[in-house]
Amino acid sequence: MVKPCILDRRSDWCLPGETIDTRLLHSAPSDHIRIIAPHLGQGYIQEIDLREDLSLVILDYTLDRPLLLNGAGDSNIAEFEFQLEGPQAGKSIFFPYFGFQDLGFKAHHTHFFKVEVLFKSESFTPYFLAFMERLQTPLQQLSAEVIHTCCRNFTGCFGGSTKQALELLMNAEYKPRAQTRFEYIVPNGLCTSLTSINFARSSSINAEMYRLIEHILSCPYQGTHRRSYLEAKVIELVAQRLAVMIDPKDYMDAEDLVAIYQAEEILRLNLDRPPSIEILARWVGLNRLKLNQGFAQVYGTTPFGYLRSCRMNLARHLLLTANLSIEGVAGRVGYTSRSRFATAFRKQFGINPKTFQVHAWQRAS
Repeated sequence: MVKPCILDRRSDWCLPGETIDTRLLHSAPSDHIRIIAPHLGQGYIQEIDLREDLSLVILDYTLDRPLLLNGAGDSNIAEFEFQLEGPQAGKSIFFPYFGFQDLGFKAHHTHFFKVEVLFKSESFTPYFLAFMERLQTPLQQLSAEVIHTCCRNFTGCFGGSTKQALELLMNAEYKPRAQTRFEYIVPNGLCTSLTSINFARSSSINAEMYRLIEHILSCPYQGTHRRSYLEAKVIELVAQRLAVMIDPKDYMDAEDLVAIYQAEEILRLNLDRPPSIEILARWVGLNRLKLNQGFAQVYGTTPFGYLRSCRMNLARHLLLTANLSIEGVAGRVGYTSRSRFATAFRKQFGINPKTFQVHAWQRAS
């Protein structure tokens, strides 16, 4: 396996670029252009400020070696991402950022081409709430729990409603309370809750969204007309993204849907000793076929695929924050074999768990 390049700052993998770069599909002097450092790969990142609280980002790059990036993420940003090429091509994903520190990994020998719409400051809360409103009740409750936990860790305050907690987060002037290593503000108990929300964030890019993206990438205007045109198109694109979030109740029996959510909770809370698929189906009153079909409809994966993602996300969190050996982390997430755990972790994140842990500890120290 190729050894990853370790960077202390996220900005170190890019260099300042120019708006006359011929690779750009269109540009203006006010755009912010960054190019991938030549010793790491090739490509560019183009950020277009449409208004104070709204930006469009076009990314087109390929890395020659994997990267492990340290540093705090952007804070108070709601991002709608549309993957055109790469491992998740054809998918749109929603990301809320609150600025907590993390280690990010970027794979090599993969062409990434995507469009991102970033809502900042005043737009953060309404777009986050608009997304939450389209989630099913159990996922809304999990989202609210995560938001309130982040609020307490960031600000030391307890927000009343989810909207109030989000507004406190948006205006926070306090730094997150330090953990053992990284200032990773989501505690272990909520880490797997994020996995459930993550599955709900993903949605396929439909024909109308592709049409709008094509208009954005081939914008024929310049100056203020360009900015107005792009702003209108990205707002329409996000509206379409929110509109296609399908309510499972539209195509599933209500009792079956409740059973799927019960099964998800059982898996999420029993990562170290999960029941077999047959036993899980029996516990929630479904047969195996209906359980698998229900998971595919609600979460886009199988029960085992969902379990594996929960395990890997918790493992990654423990490697960042806990004083545990690799064997200890493997055991906490239900693996009796270190080698099988390492194989699953590499498949999920593209890096060996020991390598990830060593560099996480080095950065924290």
